[in-house]
Amino acid sequence: MQRLIDAVEYGADFFVEEVQVRAIVFDNSDDVTLWATTVFDGQTYFFHLGLPFAQLDLLLRQAGVRSGELQEEVADALATAPRPCLLEYTAEGHEPFVLPDIALKLSFTYPADEDEFEDDEDEESEERSAADNVFYLEGIYRRLDA
Repeated sequence: MQRLIDAVEYGADFFVEEVQVRAIVFDNSDDVTLWATTVFDGQTYFFHLGLPFAQLDLLLRQAGVRSGELQEEVADALATAPRPCLLEYTAEGHEPFVLPDIALKLSFTYPADEDEFEDDEDEESEERSAADNVFYLEGIYRRLDA
C-alpha cells in the first residue's frame, strides 16, 4: 500500500475523507496514534495520525453503529492493558472501522531539528523520511451534504 506522505505536497494544508481506522496505539502520553487508510485522488493510502485522546473519543462517536463497541474497547484497554498498547482492527470480526461523512484536516509533522537539512534537491525526500508518514490532526469536520 502506498504512503500518504508520498501523495501530497509537503507542508500543504489538506483534508482526507473516506478514512478507515486499522489500529489505535496508546502510550504513556496524552496523545494517541491511529493507523489508517484513506482514498486520495482515487488511490488508497496508508498513514499514521497523531491526535489528543479527547479527539479520539470524538472520532469514535462518529463511527456509526460500532461507536459504542469501540468506545468500550478503548475504555477496557486503558483500564487494563499495559502501555504501550495496540488495538488492531485488521482481522475478521475486528475489521477496520470507517469514519463516515467526516473530513479530517491534517498537518505534517516535522523533524525535531529542521535546521539539520540543507537547501538542496534532497531536502524534501530527507524531510519526508524523517516525518515517516505521520500526520497530526488539526480538525474534524462533518460533511453537511451527506
